[in-house]
Amino acid sequence: MKFPKLTLTLILTLISTFFPPSSPDPNDQSCLSNLFKTLQDPNHNLMNWTEPNFQNPCSGFLSNLAGATCNNGRIYKLSLPNFNLHGSISPFISNCTNLQSLDLSNNSLTGPIPTELQYLVNLAVLKLSSNHISGTIPPSIAMCVYLNVIDLHDNDLTGTIPAQVGSLVRLSVFDVSNNKLSGPIPVSLGNRTGNLPRFNVTSFWGNKDLYGYPLGPMKNKGLSVVAIVGIGLGSGLVSLMLSFTVVCVWLRVTDQKMAAEQEGKITQLMPEY
Repeated sequence: MKFPKLTLTLILTLISTFFPPSSPDPNDQSCLSNLFKTLQDPNHNLMNWTEPNFQNPCSGFLSNLAGATCNNGRIYKLSLPNFNLHGSISPFISNCTNLQSLDLSNNSLTGPIPTELQYLVNLAVLKLSSNHISGTIPPSIAMCVYLNVIDLHDNDLTGTIPAQVGSLVRLSVFDVSNNKLSGPIPVSLGNRTGNLPRFNVTSFWGNKDLYGYPLGPMKNKGLSVVAIVGIGLGSGLVSLMLSFTVVCVWLRVTDQKMAAEQEGKITQLMPEY
């Protein structure tokens, strides 16, 4: 049964009134204040992200912070897509220990994916797509065993796809397309068996040095080092032989010319009888 938005808001307000919220969690305060310090907000979408609100970000199921959703007095969802945010992702994001969904997609974020995400043991959704995030995909992300969604497409990620990610049995959405990843696609991701969701080519394309099922085999990057050295030595030998031949011909022609000149001089010096 669906409730109108006004009715749902009223219900949540009543719940917050009759069931006192949990006391503010200092971890959430640290998480939010430090995240805000590493972000630039040119469009002022985070105007209510202020220190007083960081100290008490939740009131039961309600939050005063833009993009934040609470559950029993704790931040459990941060949804900030298309906010035109710049800067980087603070490693203190791991202090939001009750966080289940983090969506920072379609912004202009740079820097790496913090390895500290591994401490978000309740995280189910991670969306960082369409930014300028660089560095590698941390293998420790597999510590978030409840992850259902990992969406990292359209970034500047390098390195290989960690095989550990394939151990996430709940993973149903995985997208690393249009990055700068290289190496083989882990079999545990590219060729999943049993009832595990499978990922098709669209999850991986746009990484020119990535190979393996469901993409094609490793591309031939051209001649090997041995072949290049061999060609170089062969070219040098041919050049040397040509140079030697030219010198020999030149010396022979020169000798013949000098011999002819000497013969002419001798003929002129001989007396006539």
